[in-house]
Formats: sequence, C-alpha cells, structure tokens
Amino acid sequence: MTFEEAERLDETDLVVDAVYKGARNGNAGDDPLWPLLGVSNQGGFRHLGKREKPRLIVLTTSMSEPDWPDTLDSKTGILTYFGDNREPGTELHGTRRWGNLMLRDAFARSHSARHELPPILVFGRAGTYRDVRFLGLAVPGAGGVSSTEDLVATWHQSGGQRFQNYRALFTILDAPVVSRSWLTSIRNGSDTTIGAPATWRNWINGGPYIPLRAAPTHSIRSKLVQLPTSRIDQAILQTLRDLFQDRPTRFERFAAKLVELYLPDTISLDVTRPSRDGGRDALGRYRIGRGFASVEVDFAMEAKCYAASTSVSVRDTSRLISRLRHRQFGVLVTTSYVNQQAYQEIVDDEHPIVIICGSDIVAILKQAGVSDPDSARAWALSATSDIDDR
Repeated sequence: MTFEEAERLDETDLVVDAVYKGARNGNAGDDPLWPLLGVSNQGGFRHLGKREKPRLIVLTTSMSEPDWPDTLDSKTGILTYFGDNREPGTELHGTRRWGNLMLRDAFARSHSARHELPPILVFGRAGTYRDVRFLGLAVPGAGGVSSTEDLVATWHQSGGQRFQNYRALFTILDAPVVSRSWLTSIRNGSDTTIGAPATWRNWINGGPYIPLRAAPTHSIRSKLVQLPTSRIDQAILQTLRDLFQDRPTRFERFAAKLVELYLPDTISLDVTRPSRDGGRDALGRYRIGRGFASVEVDFAMEAKCYAASTSVSVRDTSRLISRLRHRQFGVLVTTSYVNQQAYQEIVDDEHPIVIICGSDIVAILKQAGVSDPDSARAWALSATSDIDDR
C-alpha cells in the first residue's frame, strides 16, 4: 500500500509497512515526514516539541548502513538501533541532533517512569526518492532483557581512532494501525492516552511488552542472502578465511567466541579435539531464563571455514545432526553458505540447528563494533590468542 502526497499525508493513518510518498523536487523538502507528522525533514532522530521533553520521537533508518547495521527481527518484533555518534572526536552525548541524548532519556524513562515517555515511531527508507515505510510503534527495551542490556554504549573505531556509540533495543508493538486522531492529539499537546493503541497504553501503565511478530513464509535462506553483498563486508569475510584457512584449531576457537557473542546466555563452550574426518566441534551449555527459575541445555557447535564458492553440504550437516542427543541443539558456523538441499532438510525435519553463515558472521562482528577488515583481523587474533598452532 502506498500513500501519495496528494492524498494529504496530514490526514492519513499510519499502517505498518505502508509506504508514504513525498514530493519529487529533488531536495530535502521532498521528505514526507514533515507533512505526515510535523517533524523536521532531515536526520535519523527527529522530535516534536522540546528536546528535553518531546511529544513525539521519530526514528528513521535505511537498514543498509554497513558500519551501523540497524536490524528489525520480524519474527520477534525486536529492533536493534544504533545512535548518532558515528565519528571519532565526539563525546557519546555530544552529537549535533541530540540523538544519543534522546536515547539516554527515553530508556531512563522506560526504566522508572514509563508514563512520561512519548510515542516513538519508526520509519525505514523505501528506496525511491525520499519515500518512507512505516515500520511500527516502538517502545524501549524488550521482554526478558534487563535494564543494563537494552541500551549499551559500545566502542567502535574509524581510521584507528576509538569512540563510543549506543546500541539500543526496541520492541515494535502489536499495533498494526496508528490512527490520525491519536497523531493529531499528540501534535496538539493533548493527553497521549486518548486514542492510543491498546498495546502502547497498556505498556506505559506498567504492562508487558506485546510485540508485533510475523512468521516468515519462507524460512530457507538463499545463497545470496547467506553471503554478504557489499565490498567491505566481503573483504571482512575474506580476511577471516585467509587468516584461518590453514589453522582449523584457531578457527574453531574463533567460532566459539562468535557464538558467545550471538548467544550471550552461553555458560560454557569448550572446544574438543579434532576428529578423524578433520572436523572440529565444541560442546556448550546454554541458560534459558534467569536466577533459580532458569534451566540449562546442552548444545554442540561445528565450524566450517569454507570459501564463498564452497557450500556446506548435506554430508556436513548430517555430521552435526547425528551428534545431537535428545533435548540438545546445534550451532553451525561457516564462512560460506548452506546449500539448498541441506538447508531444506534441516527445516523440513525440524532439526534444532542455528545456522550462522557468512553474512551472519559479519553482522555479529559489526554489532560488536568490528566494521572493517583490519579490525576484524585484530579481533579474531585476540579471540584466539591462547591457541598455539605453529
């Protein structure tokens, strides 16, 4: 569904995944968010009202910044969003458009005074001119994520210089439509609970997160999706292949460190000795839940340092599947991709296997602030520094 500028954007509702078209004059004034919501026509962070106490916050993302990989997991409704401190020499909260200040304040309110938090609307670039796609109504944090984990200042580097930026977790609420009457009430400074979606009103009054979840219709990723497409991402992955292609012991340890990043509730992950067929495994334990109510499950990991032209085959995946016992799951890490037949069998037979392919490896590293080949090599060497494979 697409809404034209001629349809009076200031009168339309916001519908999840609908595209809102701006003008076609070739300048910043084409941006549709000004007529749609009354916010400025530039920047990733925009707000209505005073910065210290905005009536509305709008987050925009291209979802394609290689160094700042904003991601929306449609299956869980969780949005990972990076702040606006993206150059060395700037203090974490000293950004020009106050984006990180707004993140800090929004998450502080979500922890102690939800009723003071303004609505947060998220838009993505639609890919044509300055058109935008409405991604949903968001609130800071997520169910099961603590207040010390939902907003984290991470270190990054550019040109050898270090700086901090925020990585924030938001929940896209189950609110398929945001009514124009509510938006008008917000712009007029009226009570924001009047006409608000029930999931948002419930959350600001202390209720649970109710995310908008959408199950994929096709759960088998193609080769194109499993491998990075940008040149810098391809260079990162090739750097890792070059580093580990003759060092299987180091690659196994690297893969284990990567899994610990991806699955932060991993309690232990121990690399085992090489098997006769040349494969290497790690055995781990993963915690589900918190405190005394938590349970631990075992999992097995297998790592394949393959070239982009070499896929993980049925033989490779069968080896991991055969080693899984009842109530265990597996993790497959590869610098390449899983071919269609192997992927299809995993999905059709419902094997509990997490696939971390080439594009996933790059995304995980970028989430940790590793965004170029040199820093990827340095991180990998540091993560495997206890291995002596001379």
